[in-house]
Amino acid sequence: MTDALDATVAGLRRLGLILAGNEPELTPLTGGVASDIWLVRAGSREFVVKRALEKLRVAADWRAPVSRNASEVAWFRHAGMAAPDAVPVILAHDPAQGYFVMNYLPPASHPVWKRELQAGRADPTFAAKVGASLAMIHASTAGHLEIAQDFNDNTLFRAIRLEPYLEFTAAKHPAISGALLSLVDRTLQNRKALVHGDISPKNILVGPKGPVFLDAECAWFGDPAFDLAFCLNHLLLKCLWTPSARAGFLASFEALRDAYFREITWEPLTELEARAAALLPALLLARIDGKSPVEYIQDEMIKRGIRAFAIPLIETPAGELSLVRARWAEALPGIVDKT
Repeated sequence: MTDALDATVAGLRRLGLILAGNEPELTPLTGGVASDIWLVRAGSREFVVKRALEKLRVAADWRAPVSRNASEVAWFRHAGMAAPDAVPVILAHDPAQGYFVMNYLPPASHPVWKRELQAGRADPTFAAKVGASLAMIHASTAGHLEIAQDFNDNTLFRAIRLEPYLEFTAAKHPAISGALLSLVDRTLQNRKALVHGDISPKNILVGPKGPVFLDAECAWFGDPAFDLAFCLNHLLLKCLWTPSARAGFLASFEALRDAYFREITWEPLTELEARAAALLPALLLARIDGKSPVEYIQDEMIKRGIRAFAIPLIETPAGELSLVRARWAEALPGIVDKT
């Protein structure tokens, strides 16, 4: 074991999670670029340990404060007050060592949503549950001064989300850099609710009672429109990964959006939607030209098609998510047929 892992195991023993005489079995879990994650089996117990990395596992030089581990724990605790079935159970947290422990949710009962979508199993009913749960978390934390104070620093969110996605992409596209940097400024200014920051299908489990959100390292008190746009962006991109399920992905987009909209209580729906509709094409572009491109889009012709779709909508935002979705549906045949 590494020194860090040795220290973690010693800490788990001190916390009573590994009993004397039990030799733990540690299995690395995959799926993330920002943390080391292990499944720990010790005696009759099994749980997951997560430790944040200073340098993320991507091609670009992408670093982020390891204090995000504590922010993630805080997000789980606040979100769990609004939607207890939508978060894992935190068993222990050692902020000094930069790790926390949560219950293990096995794939047999909690498959990863990304894998379901990859297989073409697009379920609009489940997507609606994602939208409703996310909005309930936003609604319960909106305007909460104590939570806002706990997440008062923009540094983490900017380092993990705005810089690698929007600012890095702006540097690659000088013609729209002003529009992208304006989105950064506007996102930072809209401090309304507790934001997860990485509402991606890879971080959502399909649980028996609905979605379970994982990986809240980017947590921040800010603009809830970012969470909505971030997740909807993945449903658009999945149309290129599993084209046979395109209709289901677009229906899931609508179901998630509509369910989220029904729970908005903290601000006018039209204002939040306008911000989400402006962010959505920017995030589309960022997932091919930012620091963390999606791994399943490698074809250069498809990338050109995404750029041709996204850039005009960055220059002149659609204002409504339904318009972005409709234009994407119209553009898809041309993007796919170019390959």
